[in-house]
Amino acid sequence: MSGEVFGGFVCTVCGERHEVLPLKYSIKAPQAVLAVPPDQIEDRVVITADQCVIDGQQFYLRGRILIPVRGLEAPFVWGVWAEISPKSFLRANEVWQLQGREQELPFMGWLNNDLFLFGDTLNLQLDIHTQPVGERPLFTISDPNHPLAIQQRDGITIDTVQDIAEMILHRGEPG
Repeated sequence: MSGEVFGGFVCTVCGERHEVLPLKYSIKAPQAVLAVPPDQIEDRVVITADQCVIDGQQFYLRGRILIPVRGLEAPFVWGVWAEISPKSFLRANEVWQLQGREQELPFMGWLNNDLFLFGDTLNLQLDIHTQPVGERPLFTISDPNHPLAIQQRDGITIDTVQDIAEMILHRGEPG
């Protein structure tokens, strides 16, 4: 499986051995959904595996931020959501099942998830690259100096992948 490194790792936080080292983390919904009271979600939010609309006015698309891992063929993947304009959302829907849609020009979006490892990532500007039918869009960070953009450009080591796993596994625990 390309989504994990078998052989695992010994966690430097808890000292336990974890059997796999994940290469993918996916967030199931845009951050904006958290602002909707739970008793109103059914009436205000329409969400699928790839798209989300809130109040018929806020539009989100799910995509992937790929980061090369030095020494591995498989990239590290952040599965995240971006807010996009109504016009971009309509166009994405028009070409959703269209062969050759990857020829579409990239369009702008704004990251709508908190990747706490990189400081404030909410509303971080992205370029969204449509992929072939059946593949989620690729997101590239617009600001070349943002830490996430630097990783996307330069790649990360397997040690950094382990650091990320440890931070996610033990987030919020006293240290």
